[in-house]
Amino acid sequence: MIPYQSLQEAEAVLGRNLTVAETFWFKYSASKSDYFLYCHNILFLFFIFSVVPLPMVFLEIKRLSRFDKYKIQPKVRLSLAEMLKCYKDVMRMFFLVVGPLQLVSYPSLKMIGVRTGLPLPSGWEILFQLLVYFVVEDYTNYWIHRFLHNKWGYDKIHRVHHEYQAPIGFAAPYAHWAEILILGIPSFLGPAMCPGHMITFWLWIALRQIEAIDTHSGYDFPWSPTKYIPFYGGADYHDYHHYVGEQSQSNFASVFTYCDYIYGTDKGYRYQKKVLRKLKEELTNGVEQNGGSYKMQDYKSD
Repeated sequence: MIPYQSLQEAEAVLGRNLTVAETFWFKYSASKSDYFLYCHNILFLFFIFSVVPLPMVFLEIKRLSRFDKYKIQPKVRLSLAEMLKCYKDVMRMFFLVVGPLQLVSYPSLKMIGVRTGLPLPSGWEILFQLLVYFVVEDYTNYWIHRFLHNKWGYDKIHRVHHEYQAPIGFAAPYAHWAEILILGIPSFLGPAMCPGHMITFWLWIALRQIEAIDTHSGYDFPWSPTKYIPFYGGADYHDYHHYVGEQSQSNFASVFTYCDYIYGTDKGYRYQKKVLRKLKEELTNGVEQNGGSYKMQDYKSD
């Protein structure tokens, strides 16, 4: 809660006029507890899980020819009923695990020093902290994800997430309850190492989930702005991980690709891309080839 009784008092303490954003924040948050502000995450996550995947659901149902060529596994199609079942399963886990976890984790957020007062962080400060959060989460998530692909981790926990060999946006948060709890740790480490404002924390939670939905969308659009983010994996990169499935030892990265490259866990993906380029060249030269979702099953490698 902001410790000022009025805008004038806030301006007097800061020694300057409040910006438009700071004035809006003061009016919205001054009478609200920090706990109430933190719980906004529940509403944001519900909205993101429910709304962000909808454009891909529309494309999956309508099967528009001009967009079909961007579908990564074109022979795999889910019905509306199957996608709604996925959404209902995600919502059940949301209300049983994700929501309660948000409600009880507030003390840890206060402990690391996430603030809600004035002044608001600058755009550069927010950008720097978000970059730290993404890099820290990505590196930590890589090793946890890799662990979950050992026999015990996969059979007991991670196999739930891999029920969708051709992922869809709704399946991004679809996972075993234990995996949801475990992967909450990497999401928290960045803010713990570089604590910022509550607004930055909101943005972090929202952007990370939107990114996960993007990489599980099943479509790889050449005009996506993420194409300009260095080392960003994207839908095609993560789709391969789901395609290979249980035995996959490739493409563990959640956001960026540098860990897979450094530790050599992208070799299957790079080999597959090399094979597909060769097939494309042969097809261009008039050599007939039979194809599947990833062209040829014989080239599935991890």
